[in-house]
Amino acid sequence: MTTLALKAQYKAPASIIKEVKIALDHYPELNDTPITFKFKKNISKSTMQAQPHFWSLFKSWKNRKYVILISERIKISGKTFLTRDIPQNIMIGWLGHELGHVMDYRNRSSLNLIWFGLKYTFSGSYIKEAERAADTYAVSHGMGDYILQTKSFILDNAEIEEKYKSRIRKYYLSPKEIMTLVEEKEQVEEEKVD
Repeated sequence: MTTLALKAQYKAPASIIKEVKIALDHYPELNDTPITFKFKKNISKSTMQAQPHFWSLFKSWKNRKYVILISERIKISGKTFLTRDIPQNIMIGWLGHELGHVMDYRNRSSLNLIWFGLKYTFSGSYIKEAERAADTYAVSHGMGDYILQTKSFILDNAEIEEKYKSRIRKYYLSPKEIMTLVEEKEQVEEEKVD
C-alpha cells in the first residue's frame, strides 16, 4: 500500500489522500501536529479510531504524535465493503470527526490521556461525552455538512446493521443537534460581520 506525505508531519494512504487533505484544511491548528492515517484490518466496534502514538505520551503535549486508524473493511448486512470505496464526502466527514478527537487530545496532559483511555473503555457515558465533543469540534471547524452527510449515510442506509446505527444514535450528536450547532456557528459569524 502506497503512503504519500502530505506535508512533512502528515502521512496517509494514496487511496484517501484527497479526502485527508480536505479534512485537514478545516483544522489549521493541526498544521504542526504529526498525524499518520493508516488502514488497519479490523477495528472493534468502529470504522476509525484516533489515538496518540504510545511513545509520544512520554513527551510534552507539544511534541505528541497521533495516528488515525481506518478499518480496511466495513461490514454492512453480511457484505464487506472496502472503506476506501465509500463516497468521498462520507470519508471526509469520518476523518473530520477523528480530527476532532485529535483536537480534544491536544489539550490533555499525558496522564489525563491515559485516564481518558481507561474511562472511554469502561464508561458508556464517557464514550458519549468524547464522541459528542469530537462532533462538536468538527462542526465548529466548518465540517457540519460533511458530518451530516456521514450521519445520513449511516442512519438512512437500509443495509447498515441496526446495532451499528443504535451505537451512533446513543453516543454521537444527532443530525438535529448538528444542525443546531451549524446554525449557532453561522449566527455568531454573522454577528462578527455586523
